[in-house]
Amino acid sequence: MSEADSPRGRIAQIRGVASGHIPMNPRFVQHIDRCLTCRSCEVVCPNHVAYGQLIDKTRAMIAAPLLSLSNGKTAIQKSWLRKLVEKEFIAKPTRFDTLRSLFLFYQKLGLQGLLNRSSILKKTKLAELNTQLPQIHMPRTSSSKTDVSKSWREIYFPIGKPCGEVGLFLGCVARLADVETLNASIYVLNRLGYTVHIPPMQTCCGALHLHGGDTKTASQLAQQNIAAFDGINLSAIITTASGCGIRLAEYHSDFSTKVVDISKFLAIADGWGNIKIVPLQDKIVVHDPCTLRNVLRCSEYPYTLLTRIPGAQVTPLAGNDQCCGAAGTYFLDQTVMAKALLNNKITALSNNTRYLVTSNIGCRMHISSALRNTIPEIKILHPVTLLARQMNMPY
Repeated sequence: MSEADSPRGRIAQIRGVASGHIPMNPRFVQHIDRCLTCRSCEVVCPNHVAYGQLIDKTRAMIAAPLLSLSNGKTAIQKSWLRKLVEKEFIAKPTRFDTLRSLFLFYQKLGLQGLLNRSSILKKTKLAELNTQLPQIHMPRTSSSKTDVSKSWREIYFPIGKPCGEVGLFLGCVARLADVETLNASIYVLNRLGYTVHIPPMQTCCGALHLHGGDTKTASQLAQQNIAAFDGINLSAIITTASGCGIRLAEYHSDFSTKVVDISKFLAIADGWGNIKIVPLQDKIVVHDPCTLRNVLRCSEYPYTLLTRIPGAQVTPLAGNDQCCGAAGTYFLDQTVMAKALLNNKITALSNNTRYLVTSNIGCRMHISSALRNTIPEIKILHPVTLLARQMNMPY
């Protein structure tokens, strides 16, 4: 790796561009785009430089409407389809609810597998997304496997004695691709005595827009989320995706002080004495997402939570200090580097591993796309989903 692609090198370039000593050109943009924003550099920085915020501000500068590069192009050009998805679906995630049944039908007909095997999409970004799409599930309105709906109820009441009220953040992509984790979170929280609120007006956390330089949309989404949860007496606002968690935690409002990752919340929660958990005599390998480890600083909690499963052999994935390459939309924009990082994760897994768990939906989709073709017997899921299954959650 060149010095220009190191955190120190990028900071020097940003300073040069800001002062006018270095031109704002495609080469500079490329060095910024190559950053995973994993923020591992922040963990070891003795001066506590807010590198992530610096990169976000730089990308906003690059995306500014008046920007004029020498050849009129940046290193990454978004297609009209990607712009449409980000504007009309990512920023308006309730629309994923209307598409969920369609995607489920698409999978049941076998069309996803057919497209994966064909050359119709070839090496397009749509092909990558189609490969990563996990099995689609429907939101549950109760603990019954058959009680499903197009969307979630606003309130899920606890089983047994109530002990508190929490909010659940749904996110955007997770509404479609990680429904099982959201269902599992409600299931476990209810059995510990928590009332779960799901405000219908909540929206995308804004992380993809912020990291793409669209600070205006990111700010609008933040304000909508703050308003959606306002007025509800909640002890916590729970996230199931660490990538969303850091964005919500950095809203810099009273809202942010309540944000907590689901594994952390459950690991320190009371009420486990009355919960029956079926033993699991299998090896569970834990992948630590960069967002959980480097920013939220709570990567130990999935391990704590999983040790509640009798007989479970919980162990970290080798190389957990390195990014998997998903990094939001990085896997679409920097495919060579993303696949190299992904291969490292697959190489680190052994054939005797039964379960791989991760606390971020982006990481899960990225890694699972490779596992299907290499070690398909390994099941990859959220730690809370695995725990809920051992608590007899129907699936």
